[in-house]
Amino acid sequence: MTPLQENIQSAVTRITEYLTEHKTASSWQLKVMFRLSSSVLYLALGFLYSQGKISLEADGINYHVTWGQQPAPAAPAAPLPENM
Repeated sequence: MTPLQENIQSAVTRITEYLTEHKTASSWQLKVMFRLSSSVLYLALGFLYSQGKISLEADGINYHVTWGQQPAPAAPAAPLPENM
């Protein structure tokens, strides 16, 4: 395992432990609290998001990170046929 992979795995573990206890945090809080580079932070968040363990909501330049997947938004309605 490369040093970068080790850093990402460590970040995933620490973020998981924090969010299971506190349920929510901002990306900035996580970055500062765990002293992560932006690259490692967003790779770790991307990994957790792809596993369905967190949900992300954009807020300006930061993200609200919530433990657990939020319900998916409803699909848009099908367009009406033009020949009505």
